[in-house]
Amino acid sequence: MDTKKFSELNLDPQLLEAISYMGFEDATPIQSQAIPLVLEGRDVLACAQTGTGKTGAFLLPILNKLVGKEDTSINTLIIVPTRELAVQIEQQIQGFSYFISAGSHAVYGGGDGKDWLVQKEVLTKGTDIIVATPGKLLSHLKLGYVKFDKVQHLVMDEADRMLDMGFIDDLKKIISYLPKKHQTLMFSATMPKSIRELAKRILHNPSEISLSISKPAAGVDQKVYLTFDPQKIGVLSHILSERKHYDSVIIFTSTKSKVFDIVRALKKSGFPAKGISSSLEQSEREEVLRGFRSKRIRILVATDVMSRGIDIKEINMVVNFDVPNDAEDYVHRVGRTARANTKGEAFSLVNEKDMYKLRKIEELIDSSVPKLQPPEDLGAGPEWREGAPKKKRKNFKKPYKGKKKGNYKKQSGVPKK
Repeated sequence: MDTKKFSELNLDPQLLEAISYMGFEDATPIQSQAIPLVLEGRDVLACAQTGTGKTGAFLLPILNKLVGKEDTSINTLIIVPTRELAVQIEQQIQGFSYFISAGSHAVYGGGDGKDWLVQKEVLTKGTDIIVATPGKLLSHLKLGYVKFDKVQHLVMDEADRMLDMGFIDDLKKIISYLPKKHQTLMFSATMPKSIRELAKRILHNPSEISLSISKPAAGVDQKVYLTFDPQKIGVLSHILSERKHYDSVIIFTSTKSKVFDIVRALKKSGFPAKGISSSLEQSEREEVLRGFRSKRIRILVATDVMSRGIDIKEINMVVNFDVPNDAEDYVHRVGRTARANTKGEAFSLVNEKDMYKLRKIEELIDSSVPKLQPPEDLGAGPEWREGAPKKKRKNFKKPYKGKKKGNYKKQSGVPKK
């Protein structure tokens, strides 16, 4: 797909200066397509995976419209599924708006009473852009002091994730507080039926953009270890010991209960690691992310909350300790490495039960992932099975119905009347 330079997208010179200052020159495909549509005032329904630059695709044209804005009314509302994504987007706003002085604030839960009061003041007095998680924003809206009467732009980022997390009713309530006339931009990593149904309800004659999510980046070297569960920590330690020069590794697990079990096991094996999940306080989570971004923390164990929306560059390797339930989530997890034309590795530890999930992944990415056995000292892992798993038939006797020929007394043990 043809891409454009930012200088070709009719953006304000002050904004172009900020983009250049951040080291960007060429727009990504999603940016090349979305920015002109947003500048025209069109509603947009966009499907693009993590790492494609979609945050810039909606932030840059909105910031362009804010150039010269003099009042402090809330102009744009960006709704996101997680506080981590809210923080990240707010940080990007600060970077892009360095030369145009646009104001922004992130509204999310997990803080103390002081955070609530700061959020209340911002929502009352106003700022150009509010980035918020649905639940916390709705808590403020219900108290009646939020001023959304001048909102011109609504952005829903990671819309599919918000629906997966059960925010559909919250989203509808939030939208009811906005002026009837506003521009709506919906960005989603996948496009299930539920997203299309929501889009029909809240978007007006939208322009659609769809970028394929069928394959991870070309620079990702993908491999699978076929392992029994008790072998997983040993295999993980083997992978890490062979790559001691890697300074940025994410290990994904499907449940938050496993995060700190894996961290403890890795530390016991000589690999200092940190875990991040919703079990931690917000301040603790932010501290872990800062440590990982700055390379002070080499190994991060995380749940899927990290697989989308967290912009951490130059990750050397991703390890799927568990195979994700959805094949598309595999693409998002693996998409954390080999970004911006770099190289990266992705390993998945697959037990017998998860082989069918791996087959679904291979169908989605239209490729067979090389399969390895654990190191010899750990013993053999399960053998790879092609095709769908066979269901075991239960052996049971047909229930007796009606009388059979012969002596009824002998059959039933009940004397004949």
